[in-house]
Amino acid sequence: MDISVSIVNYYSQKVIYRCLESLRQTNWHGLEHEIIIVDNSHETDLAAKIAKEWPEVRYIANSNTGYGAGNNLALRQATGKYFLVMNPDTAVAPDTIKRLYDFMEAHPQVGMVGPRQRNLDGSRQASCYRWHTLATPFCRRWPWLSRYRWVRRELRRFLLEDVDLERTMPVDWLLGSFLLIRAAAMRQVGYFDERYKLYFEDTDLSRQMWYHGWQVVYYPGTEVLHNHQRASAQAAWYKVLNNRVGRQHTLSWFKYLLKWGLIAKSNIPRNQ
Repeated sequence: MDISVSIVNYYSQKVIYRCLESLRQTNWHGLEHEIIIVDNSHETDLAAKIAKEWPEVRYIANSNTGYGAGNNLALRQATGKYFLVMNPDTAVAPDTIKRLYDFMEAHPQVGMVGPRQRNLDGSRQASCYRWHTLATPFCRRWPWLSRYRWVRRELRRFLLEDVDLERTMPVDWLLGSFLLIRAAAMRQVGYFDERYKLYFEDTDLSRQMWYHGWQVVYYPGTEVLHNHQRASAQAAWYKVLNNRVGRQHTLSWFKYLLKWGLIAKSNIPRNQ
C-alpha cells in the first residue's frame, strides 16, 4: 500500500462529501491507496451515505475520543508507506497527492510535509509556523493588542511573514488539517499524543518529528482548499472558558507547556 488516508469526522456532513469527491477525482497515477473515516459523532446518515456512494471507503464508528486519538485509531491499522491526515473540511486538486508523494520519495530525511493552503475565496491561509512563545496565544486571541508594536512583531515572527512562502523550506510546525506523513517516522515518534483532545496535536507531532531527527517541511508546489473556521476563536477573549472549544484549546495549551516547556529553538535556517 502506498498511501493510507485518515479523516476524522465530527459533525462535518456539510463538508465531508466535497472532501471525498475530491479524493475520487484525484489522479492517483497508479498509487495503491486506502481511505479510512473515523466518525467521532456517530452520524447515522453519514454512515449510510458513505456505504452507498463511496463503498471503497472504510467507515469506523467511534466515541468522541478527540482528533489525535481518532486519527491514531485509523493509522494504527493502516498499511500505507505514507499516511495522509486530512480534515473533512479540506479538498484536494487532482495532482496534489501525487506531488506530495513524489516530494517525499525524493527527500527521505523528511518525516512530514504540508502543502500551501487556501481559503475558499482563494486567499492564502496560514498553515506553517514558528514555535509559540508564552505570549503568542494572547496575541492571537486578543486583536486589540495589535496596537502594540511588539505584538505585531510577535505575530509576524509566528506566522512566518518575514520569509518567502513561495519557497519549499523546513518549518517548525505545520497545521494539522492536511499532512502527508512518512509511516516509519510516525511509528517511531509514537503517533499523535492522545492527551490532547483538540488543538496542539499538530504542534506536538511536529516537535516529536524534529526531536527524533525528522524534518518537517512546507511545500508550496501544490495546494489544498481548507474551509478553516478557527472555532476556538469565535468567542470573545473574556468568554473563552465558557466556550467548550475554547476550554479545550486552553487545556491543550497547558498540556503542551507542561510537556515541552516555554523555550524552543526554531528549526528554520537563519538564512531563510
